[in-house]
Formats: sequence, C-alpha cells, structure tokens
Amino acid sequence: MAELSPLRRRMIEDMTIRNLSPATQRSYVHAAVKFSRYFGRSPDRLGLEDVRAFQVHRSRLGSRGRR
Repeated sequence: MAELSPLRRRMIEDMTIRNLSPATQRSYVHAAVKFSRYFGRSPDRLGLEDVRAFQVHRSRLGSRGRR
C-alpha cells in the first residue's frame, strides 16, 4: 500500500478526532481528490476562490438533469 501524503494523513487525523465515521471519511477524501483533480493541483495549493469555483462547477453539473 502506498504511503499517505502528509496532507491526507492530517485530514484523516482531523476527521478521526471529530469522530466522523469511516464512510464519511472516505466520502470527504473522495471529494478532496475530485477537487484537486479539477484544478490539477494539490489541495494545499488551492484557496477559497477555488473552493467557490468548484462548488459552482458542481452545482452546474447537478442542474443539468433538472430542466
């Protein structure tokens, strides 16, 4: 198994401290991976405006089926 990046390890530690279930943790890590891939950069190199842009992108994907 590949070694975890320091950022992923910290994220998992923080979620464990907050007593999030393993399923919720997997979901959050998956979301962080999608966020990172969308911009082609590590999440630690992205900021609040990037979060907003990703949320807008995701909301547009969801609205396509509602018309």
